[in-house]
Amino acid sequence: MDPQAQLTDFLGQNLVLLLLALFIIVCVFAGVRIVPQSEKYVVERLGRLRAVLGPGINFIVPFLDQVRHKVSILERQLPTMKQDAITSDNVLVQVETSVFYRIIEPEKTVYRIRDVDGAIATTVAGIVRSEVGRMELDQVQSNRSSVIAAVREQLAQQVDDWGIEVTRAEILDVNLDAATRAAMLQQLNAERARRAQVTEAEGKKRAVELQADADLYSAEQEAKARRVLADAEAYATQVVAVAIAENGLEAAQYQVALKQVEAIAKISQGAGQQTVILPADAVEAFGNAFRMLKGKV
Repeated sequence: MDPQAQLTDFLGQNLVLLLLALFIIVCVFAGVRIVPQSEKYVVERLGRLRAVLGPGINFIVPFLDQVRHKVSILERQLPTMKQDAITSDNVLVQVETSVFYRIIEPEKTVYRIRDVDGAIATTVAGIVRSEVGRMELDQVQSNRSSVIAAVREQLAQQVDDWGIEVTRAEILDVNLDAATRAAMLQQLNAERARRAQVTEAEGKKRAVELQADADLYSAEQEAKARRVLADAEAYATQVVAVAIAENGLEAAQYQVALKQVEAIAKISQGAGQQTVILPADAVEAFGNAFRMLKGKV
């Protein structure tokens, strides 16, 4: 028999089985879905939400279930946004913000919001204007962390119904118009000048205080020196008094004569003096001193 005829006869007898096998193969391929780790699939059955397929091998009902949406669950960054805001002291500022988010519930995202990025951008703009409007310009410049925290918290509450998680929100810059910048620069220069004057005045005040402390210390030391000299003089006087008490009047006369001799010696040592005038009793004072000293020896 002709081979072609045999093949035709075989196909005619087993056509149903071949079609059934082909149908089974098609069903297997149509019912198996392999989802990447970075995505989730949203499955609909006859136009209604059926399931959300996670990463790995998943099985669906062929021809009834269809994958309508393939949603990436990777973290996303919105383009840098700039929005104008007016502070509580009526200063116009332009705030640059950046928001990072990721989709955690795709079934909410695909059925409740059409433009995710646009909705988040609009929400962030409203929150930033509200928060900046409560602060003065200096507070906006110095308390960015509080503004960022408020934006993150309020944004997380509002996008929760969209199945979105806000992972990070940042304020990149706060820009001012030229006139405001010039006024702030002038104020800054004035403040620096004031600080310089205050620093100079404090330096002068400190110098005066240190000089006063030095004068006080010098006076205290001089007073201590005088006290020591007075103590020494008192001690010498006491010694003389004891000597007088023990040796009589001659000891006192000897001390007086010795002082006279010392005084004459100092007068004679003066610079530029050619003539020394001695009192009338100077010679007698020398004699008395020597006689007393001889008597003691």
